[in-house]
Parts: sequence; C-alpha cells; structure tokens
Amino acid sequence: MTFSSDIAFTPTVKALQAARGSRDSYARIEQRGGFRTKITSDLTDFLAGIDTAYLATATAEGQPYAQHRGGPPGFIRVLDEQTLGFADFTGNRQYLTSGNLAENDKAFLFLMDYANRRRIKLWGRARVVTDDQALVDRLMPEDYPARPEQAILFTVLAWDVNCPQHIPRKVDATDVGTAIARLEAQVAALKAENAALRART
Repeated sequence: MTFSSDIAFTPTVKALQAARGSRDSYARIEQRGGFRTKITSDLTDFLAGIDTAYLATATAEGQPYAQHRGGPPGFIRVLDEQTLGFADFTGNRQYLTSGNLAENDKAFLFLMDYANRRRIKLWGRARVVTDDQALVDRLMPEDYPARPEQAILFTVLAWDVNCPQHIPRKVDATDVGTAIARLEAQVAALKAENAALRART
C-alpha cells in the first residue's frame, strides 16, 4: 500500500470515487498521509466509553461474518500504541469468529457512540489467545458477571473517524434512568417546599 487508507481505498474504490466525483476529497486524505495507524489519546478516550462493538472477520474464501461484542464501558483495552485487547466471554459456542481468525487473521472493528453520534472504523489483524490466563485476567472487566473463555488481540493497521451524518441519536437506558431519578428527586423537593409554603399562608 502507498497510503494507509489504501487498506480501504482499493484501485476499484478509487475508480468509483473518480467516476462519481469524490476522488479529490479523498486524495487530500492521502496527501496528509492517509488514515491514522497508531492508537492516540483521543481513540483511547473513545474506547473508555464504549460498551459495544462489532467485530468483522472472514473465512479463507472471503465469506464475511460480523459479531457483536459487548461489556462494561472500556471493556476494549489499549495494550500499546498498536494493540487492542478484550476478554472473549463464553457465548453460544458457535466459534465462527475463532474459526475465521484461525484461517484468516484480517479483521475489522466498528465502534458506535450513538449518544454523541460518533463512529470509528479500525482495520487490522486479530488473533485468539487461549493459553494465557494472565492476559485474560488483565483484560477481564472488574466485577463483570461473565465467564471469560479466551482473549482476542487486535493489531491496528489503520483507523478513521466517520462523520455523524445519518447516525440516529440514542441514549443508554442506564443514563436515562439516572436522569429521571434526578428529576424525580427535584420534583419531590419542590413539592415539599411548595407544601411548606402553603402551610405558612
């Protein structure tokens, strides 16, 4: 690849961009060096608030598969400037992601922050680690009620931030519950204050 963004912008993609009038804007990204390739502080901060992700893999023949991965905010940990890791919890035991990575380590992470209408795309290579309990323990979120089966390490090759266009704004149920409880407490305090004022008159 000439530019890190070539991981996504293949010659065919570039030809389509040229035919449809968007090549110049993406060429400017290339002139700036392409997509980012190191984990930065802003990506680290973003990951600290993420509780859900989508991990895409493919078979050796290229058949794609995407699977949801979730946990408490920050369950995806930064291990170094190029590596992410997370504990892989016991699930339905289909092992599609594990099987795909065993024969094709190319992977893609899609991260969404609906509340703030942000999304980040990460291209890389991933591997399953089944024989390192210390690593699994390090990646396991504290007090999270799940059983870790293994760890997944993701080597970041390139990443990019998408624009917020067409992202519906959704708020986490826990955040909504907290806000409602706070408002209910304020209403109760105001009612009590109002009743006390009426009693004086």
